[in-house]
Amino acid sequence: MKQTFELTVNGERRRVDAEADSTLLHVLREGLGLKGSRFGCGLGLCGACVVLLDGRPAPACDIPMWSAAGKAVTTVEGLADGDVLHPVQQAFLDEQAAQCGYCVSGILVSAAALLAENPHPDESTVAAALDRHLCRCGAQRRIVRAVVRAGRSAKSADRPGGPAEPDGTGDRTGGIGA
Repeated sequence: MKQTFELTVNGERRRVDAEADSTLLHVLREGLGLKGSRFGCGLGLCGACVVLLDGRPAPACDIPMWSAAGKAVTTVEGLADGDVLHPVQQAFLDEQAAQCGYCVSGILVSAAALLAENPHPDESTVAAALDRHLCRCGAQRRIVRAVVRAGRSAKSADRPGGPAEPDGTGDRTGGIGA
């Protein structure tokens, strides 16, 4: 049975009708038309669907709507300030850090959270923070360089994001820190 849920998505208060056990990812993509977050594994392990939930990176494919109700959600679409890209988005363009692009939205969201907490991370800090993200294209070095580059921008700390902490799941093959 559908219920009405309220949450704040990219700074805008939204009401959505969904089953309580529908995933946040499904509601974002199908209910709200925000297609930036991608379905990857469906288990919260690959990072393609990461959004900020109350400022913390979280896998949207693994969060039921009943758990997301009343919370603030930032998707990759919410990182930019109008036509001005978030520094990490601009750095990804400058470093040509995305190849196929499938994993990039989740990586951008997690990187923005990292930069909000640590505006000037070194490469090992970036690799550890992004290790849960699986990238099969081989762009890992450019991704790390892009996040370090974005950290040089003074505006990084003034953008949406929150603390990003390694979650102990970084031992999967293909992660950014691998």
